[in-house]
Amino acid sequence: MEINRVIIAGNLTRDPELKMIAGGTAVCDLGLASNRRFRKKDSEQMQEETCYVSITVWGRQAETCNQYLSKGKQVVVEGRLKYDQWVDKDSGKNRNKLTVVADRVHFMPRSSEGGSTPGGYSTTGEQSSGEKTPSDFPQGQPFNDEVPF
Repeated sequence: MEINRVIIAGNLTRDPELKMIAGGTAVCDLGLASNRRFRKKDSEQMQEETCYVSITVWGRQAETCNQYLSKGKQVVVEGRLKYDQWVDKDSGKNRNKLTVVADRVHFMPRSSEGGSTPGGYSTTGEQSSGEKTPSDFPQGQPFNDEVPF
């Protein structure tokens, strides 16, 4: 059995970059920063680490991301990992990159954007109830809404 499933939450590090490929298919590249706070062993100080992730979104969902998202917005992305390898044309060195190919992107409004109902919007058109359950966040931890820069 093979399982390749990713759920990651964080803030966009840049505005979406939309391109149209042959045949008119839209592809949108997103940069995501996901923060994790933890307490180091034998220390009372909180530490923070940030993981930067490249996200690729295809089709109508890509167009929706480009239209409604911008740098700093919170999203939850569901998708799969994709590993690419190539040889750099200029240097001749082997290159590689691990990206997340999104199946679904959930827009998460900040408290000031959501009005009285703190719901999110999925690019598949589903409105969430706004109630967060442990399955909404990786390992049951709410994500930090601060961009690390």
